[in-house]
Amino acid sequence: QVQLVESGGGLVQAGGSLRLSCAASGRAFGSYTMAWFRQAPGKEREFVASITGDGYSTYYADSVKGRFTISRDNVKNTVHLQMNSLEPEDTAVYYCAARFGVMADPSRTLSYNYRGQGTQVTVSS
Repeated sequence: QVQLVESGGGLVQAGGSLRLSCAASGRAFGSYTMAWFRQAPGKEREFVASITGDGYSTYYADSVKGRFTISRDNVKNTVHLQMNSLEPEDTAVYYCAARFGVMADPSRTLSYNYRGQGTQVTVSS
């Protein structure tokens, strides 16, 4: 069983930055693929970024590529999402997710076994 708790959301102006964190409890954190998803009001949940258990491979949605960076610390059992050059379109609830092992397609929301409660990110224009 893995429990995930997100933090770091807030209100920021367009062009600003935020760093989201996800703290994971449970064993073998380094064996889990971790990801961030987001959901805006009235829209479906969408993939943002993922990182393999060893941290060597990352994958990003085209909409955030070059602006967001996902990273992890397997000693502290945390995963981070550094978000730069934020745009109003980035406004959403951001969720951390986890799945044991390597994934052929890490962008599939339903493939993740565990998910946190989310943290709100609001970008004003």
